[in-house]
Amino acid sequence: MLNVLQLFADWVTYTVLGLVQGSPLASTVNFFVYDVIWVSLLLAVVVFLIAIIRTFITPQRVKKLVAGRSEGVGNIMAALLGIPTPFCSCSAVPLFIGFVESGVPLGITFSFLIASPLINEVAIAMLLAMFGWQIALIYVVSGLIIAILAGVIIGRLHLESEIEEFVWNNTVQDQAEKPMNWRDRIGFGISESKSISLKVIPYIVIGIAIGAVIHGYAPSDFLINIVGPDNPLAVPIAVLVGIPLYSNAAGMIPILEVLTAKGMAMGTALAFMMAVICLSLPEMIILRKVMKIKLLAIFVGIMFIAITLTGYLFNALLG
Repeated sequence: MLNVLQLFADWVTYTVLGLVQGSPLASTVNFFVYDVIWVSLLLAVVVFLIAIIRTFITPQRVKKLVAGRSEGVGNIMAALLGIPTPFCSCSAVPLFIGFVESGVPLGITFSFLIASPLINEVAIAMLLAMFGWQIALIYVVSGLIIAILAGVIIGRLHLESEIEEFVWNNTVQDQAEKPMNWRDRIGFGISESKSISLKVIPYIVIGIAIGAVIHGYAPSDFLINIVGPDNPLAVPIAVLVGIPLYSNAAGMIPILEVLTAKGMAMGTALAFMMAVICLSLPEMIILRKVMKIKLLAIFVGIMFIAITLTGYLFNALLG
């Protein structure tokens, strides 16, 4: 299938558009056409499969499973349950309120809310396809460690007073879970695949377009000097650059593919992606609705340190 896609990309680039093979523009267009089709198809399939899994792991069941758990065990369970459970800025406030209202400890709540966007199921599939199972596993393990440790630290700081008052006074009613047979689950999977893919594809196209331009035009030496393996500050620089950006993991993977090909160390690239996903300004603005400034600042500080250390660690492991 990949050979067919490459042949199609070559046909569009060199026959339809008549671009000169080996030129920066031809390289950019070829990369863009190939990756847009490949990533979009992969996304649709993965979202369908994950949507079916989600019919068994609903937010209501997650809250019941983590409520009443002790520190450590609860953090680990919450982080693991966060992987197949979608979480984004639009659902941050109701999920946060729902967990607090259900009596879930603050630290365990944060373990879930960190793991859910950070360890993205679409990103796992795309990393697996583009970089191999070792990098995908590193991504999952590092994300889990960050979510668990950050949750434990926040829990031990006893920052419940730094949650906005209305959260404690609010009552979120869970919707009744409807029984589903396999026909319902497959129908839900198809519906979610169509809906989510249409929402995410624009980010993918933007990400691939940026990656294609970098692939075709950006000098390798320029990128290596800034965020290459020889720069000891490459990881924190990458994290700082990622904070103002806003994208999802699906849109970031094509950019990472090009950045690593141009010389960025994999640990630095993963740290960059994690910062974009978990520390973007839009996410912080949304979370400010339920957290006071002190708690939000502590959260950002912990995540910055954790992501930076993770980048350095995996740069060392991967050479």
